[in-house]
Amino acid sequence: MSLIDTLQTDMKQALKNRDELKLSTVRLILSSVSYARIAKGDMLTDDEIVGVISREAKQRRETIESAINGGRADIADREKAELDILQTYLPRQLDEAEIETVVRQIVAEVGAVDIKDRGKIMGPVMQKVRGLADGKIVNAVVEKVLRG
Repeated sequence: MSLIDTLQTDMKQALKNRDELKLSTVRLILSSVSYARIAKGDMLTDDEIVGVISREAKQRRETIESAINGGRADIADREKAELDILQTYLPRQLDEAEIETVVRQIVAEVGAVDIKDRGKIMGPVMQKVRGLADGKIVNAVVEKVLRG
């Protein structure tokens, strides 16, 4: 079963269960996937759908941070609940130790020695961990590894 089929099935189930939060979140995902499909001009692969869901999850994390900083716990709670639903469709996220292993491997391949080489490393690392790790965390790990 493809990811799009899973999303459509989950939307129907949420509708039957009257789960408003899950229903609206899955509809949002399907809408974003539809826009991405139109932009591409062809059907999306499961990896591309995961990329769309990852962007939505990133937006939720940023909104949560802004809402907390702005003292809007109600918005932060809603966004956290949506983020939890989005994460059920994403592959398991790598922890910092796993990201550091990938970063050290790329550093060895590229021959990076200091923080000025961050640009050489970020591209290959992000290619390897796309959809599996947040870019902010990856950036922090790369900086930590390069600074020693």
